[in-house]
Amino acid sequence: MKACIITIGDEILLGQILDTNSRFIARELAAAGAETVEMRSVSDGRDEILHAVADAMRSADAVFVTGGLGPTKDDITKSALADYFGTELAHNKQAQQWLEEIFAANPSRMNAYNQTQAWLPKSCTPLRNMKGTASGMWFEKDGKVLVSLPGVPFETEYLFPAEVMPRIRAKFGERLLRYKMVTVFDIPEAELAMKLAAFEEILPKGVGLAYLPSAGFIRLRLTAKGPAEESLDGLFEQLLNELSGLRFTEQTGENEEESFARRLRQSGKTVACAESCTGGNIARMITAVPGASAYFLGGVVAYANHVKQNVLGVRAEDLEAFGAVSESVALQMAEGVRRVTGADYAVSTTGVAGPDGGTPEKPVGTVWIGVAGPNGSHAEKFTFSRTRERNIGRASVKAIALLLEEMEK
Repeated sequence: MKACIITIGDEILLGQILDTNSRFIARELAAAGAETVEMRSVSDGRDEILHAVADAMRSADAVFVTGGLGPTKDDITKSALADYFGTELAHNKQAQQWLEEIFAANPSRMNAYNQTQAWLPKSCTPLRNMKGTASGMWFEKDGKVLVSLPGVPFETEYLFPAEVMPRIRAKFGERLLRYKMVTVFDIPEAELAMKLAAFEEILPKGVGLAYLPSAGFIRLRLTAKGPAEESLDGLFEQLLNELSGLRFTEQTGENEEESFARRLRQSGKTVACAESCTGGNIARMITAVPGASAYFLGGVVAYANHVKQNVLGVRAEDLEAFGAVSESVALQMAEGVRRVTGADYAVSTTGVAGPDGGTPEKPVGTVWIGVAGPNGSHAEKFTFSRTRERNIGRASVKAIALLLEEMEK
């Protein structure tokens, strides 16, 4: 199944808000075996919306539109879609009932603008939105589907798995492809491609290998379409054999943060972090997944040396002798935050994120990562890149990976 995603809103084109809906929908579709072939953002103009929808409906089996479903006059997605599907807006009893249920506790708050949310194109099937007043809309035309969803991210993130995906599976189930993924750590993309060149040469028609690089790791996605699906399991096992000697983990549809969260939760242990060059990014990654309070006790962002000393107990003489970016300081930071929080395990980072601050001995990208636990502490030195964002990302991923390795010994 081929899909297109369209986001509507001048605020996206002006850079005032980040389009997270496209990423979310694409991930959900990929997990189900659908293929997203295009994403685009358009303004709140009727002509722009109609042009984008017409193009998408020609090239895809399913089109997903977000935005422009609010109760104000600048939200014109409903009327534009009514025009496209050759219908008109009409009062929808089901949508009206849902509105009344939402405002049951405060009926006086349902004004004339809210009432317009019950007016939908006649030809659509309304999708119940438990997180807001704008119903989703499901359209069908010539065997294809268009789904219109609210632009508010948490509303789309509810509606898509709850209301949209069950219908997509029912309609396109036999056209959803299969894929398997593995994440490989600590190897450049070009080097990994060289290692897998012979494997890629033997892949049959309908099977493809994609490289999805990120900070500190590369995801490999092995995809099979049509009759080739039967060969996917065997080829994936062969791929894992080709990766022998590298550090990798099989993916289960999770992103990296979800994978870390699952492993931390399963450990039954508590963790903490002390960060200098990563500036709190490790704590952000750990707490990005709900339920982190079960295993994450806290973190300290110790950028200044006196914070390293006074909060984490790093010795002043070691800072003077070895500098903040050193094995000794990384060890003491990890040990200090473990002591302060009472965590079972702790991790620390101290380095030169860049773009300035490097020296011949400690160039930009130099990072020491320390890990402390019941069996002692250790630290490793890494040299990442000359790009600040990549250094922070790669150091954060590596730090959590080393923490998990220590916990899983």
